[in-house]
Amino acid sequence: MIIKVLGSGCRKCIELADNTRKALAARGQQADIVKVTDFVDIAAYGVMSTPALVIDEKVVSAGKVLSEHEIGELLGKAG
Repeated sequence: MIIKVLGSGCRKCIELADNTRKALAARGQQADIVKVTDFVDIAAYGVMSTPALVIDEKVVSAGKVLSEHEIGELLGKAG
């Protein structure tokens, strides 16, 4: 599983990445977390508002910081 956090590297992006790590740990899952900061790459996902979360190349959230619980639910749906 590859998870991408799209954003400029702002506080909200960092918080989303931290919550993602916590959700993975709580579920006993491992994944590569990649930070994408290049706006051309971000735009290629069709994301206009950051931070955004991408799980296995599917945008699952954009424009808000998800909680650890919300991310855990998305991880469960992703497989």
